[in-house]
Amino acid sequence: MTSRGYGSVLWEPDDKTVRDARITGFMTWLAGSRGLRFGGYDQLWRWSAAQPGQFWAAIWDYFEVLGDRGDGPVLAGGPMPDVRWFDGAALNYARNALRAARTDPGRTAIIFDAERPRRGSLTYSQLASEVARVARGLRAHGVARGDRVAALLPNVPEAIIGLLATASLGAIWSSCSPDFGARSVIDRFAQIEPKVLIACDGYAYNGKEYSRAAMIDEVTAALPGLEAVIMVDVIGQAQAHPGATAWGALGAGASQHEPEFEEVPFGHPLWVVYSSGTTGLPKPIVHSHGGIVLEHLKALSFHQDLRPGDVFSWYTTTGWMMWNYLAGGLLAGLTIVLYDGSATYPATGRLWQLAADHRVSYLGVGAPYLVACVKAGLRPGE
Repeated sequence: MTSRGYGSVLWEPDDKTVRDARITGFMTWLAGSRGLRFGGYDQLWRWSAAQPGQFWAAIWDYFEVLGDRGDGPVLAGGPMPDVRWFDGAALNYARNALRAARTDPGRTAIIFDAERPRRGSLTYSQLASEVARVARGLRAHGVARGDRVAALLPNVPEAIIGLLATASLGAIWSSCSPDFGARSVIDRFAQIEPKVLIACDGYAYNGKEYSRAAMIDEVTAALPGLEAVIMVDVIGQAQAHPGATAWGALGAGASQHEPEFEEVPFGHPLWVVYSSGTTGLPKPIVHSHGGIVLEHLKALSFHQDLRPGDVFSWYTTTGWMMWNYLAGGLLAGLTIVLYDGSATYPATGRLWQLAADHRVSYLGVGAPYLVACVKAGLRPGE
């Protein structure tokens, strides 16, 4: 690498790290259950690229994905885009994300922190109960399989709960950050015609609060297909939106504490994310229940070497696909840390303090934050 101008190698795993890695465990499992033996990562990768059907079938079986594999082939058709994966399979993203609510209900699912005095945690059992409540509320507003639920929320627990509740119904999720302008939000959501909008009254950033009341009025006026608006109180102004349903009132009064899950085909849409919109309107991009369950299990467990009980955080807003990836930590039985606010308020080291406070195992940040830390002379390793 040094001959190509990349600089010196900063770190490489020792033998114990390699032995204990989850991807090493996967290779051991492949040898025992499939009779496949590989001399290392490169051989495993070459097999996965040459035999994608076998590889993804092994991922499903290794992680014991909750669902029905069906009798169809893992991979059929082609070439792209005429490819079909797991014909006849049925599953639900939310069921898999909430697996630990049954196997280890007291494990912490979410830790949330913010600039504002709004901090706490939810166990997997508590998260499942909230998902059941919100799903009942969405169903009461007419949300069913294939409908779209849009969210204008910061990186708060209500966003994760809303995603899981939507997915549990077989409906389709899409989110934007409340710091977007009205036009940017409308350009995205108008294309998918949501039935319900979950919005916040405002957000806090860099020590200031910003009301979203006027923007929400503009957005809802541009979405004529909306049948309900649900308000999440973030800065204490949610009551200023007459006609909206309060988040806490969704599904209230029922005694059921466990969510129900609509089993959907492998390729059924899970959520819509968007391109940046630098060349015309933002392009909606659809990901599926099955594809995301398998990809996120594989990436989080093998590439990041995370395992149940690890604490995972990524500094992101709900308008970036890394938020969706952070939510995927629940699939792997992780504790995910949500942070709502500026990465450098009240000081540049805010995210390092977050990692220390919550004993984060894996922290994802963007390069600009690291550059800011270098300029500030921070040395978090010390």
